[in-house]
Amino acid sequence: MNPVFRRLQVSVTQQALNQALTLCRATPSIRHPVCASVNERQYRSMPTHGIGKWRHFLPREAPKKKKDKHQMKKIMAPTDTAYGTLNVKVSGHDMTVVEHYSQYIHNFCNRLGIKVSECYALPTKSMEVLLMQEQGTKMYVDATLKTHERVVQLSALNAAMCPVFMDVLLKNQPEGVQLSVMEHTEADFQARFKARPEMEGLMAQMKY
Repeated sequence: MNPVFRRLQVSVTQQALNQALTLCRATPSIRHPVCASVNERQYRSMPTHGIGKWRHFLPREAPKKKKDKHQMKKIMAPTDTAYGTLNVKVSGHDMTVVEHYSQYIHNFCNRLGIKVSECYALPTKSMEVLLMQEQGTKMYVDATLKTHERVVQLSALNAAMCPVFMDVLLKNQPEGVQLSVMEHTEADFQARFKARPEMEGLMAQMKY
């Protein structure tokens, strides 16, 4: 190879290298986004144009209405062939047995075609058993008994079917469970709700 061409090639490569170095020095350094400070993250302020949002695809739901106060249903009057509104009340200290027996009554009514208008639970009642010491008059609490009650409300019970219905319920009545059948009244409806004297007093003050 001619030494003149070799010198020319070396000079050209040196000039190109010098130009590349000057360009690298002139351009600002680019930092990696992980190494950059929090203030330099420009992508956080960039608009996303709703990317990833899906709620606008769903239909708009109607505003929920406030639940009205539970109102008493109309009491059915008895006829010549059928009773009116009856309450089959089951009570006992064992909640599991009371619940299962009320479910049995409900299923039995469905099999016989007896209309069950409601099935609900009454507030639990507590009773303390006090014992007196052998020497002295001081009494102490020995046990606390809780009474659980369930009501199966029937409507238009056929008078001819009532004896058979009661006979089956009494034969399958478990031990420790009390059964009673009474006509439904307004007092029975009010017994479903717990009394709150503090709130009633505040409501009375607000009225005046």
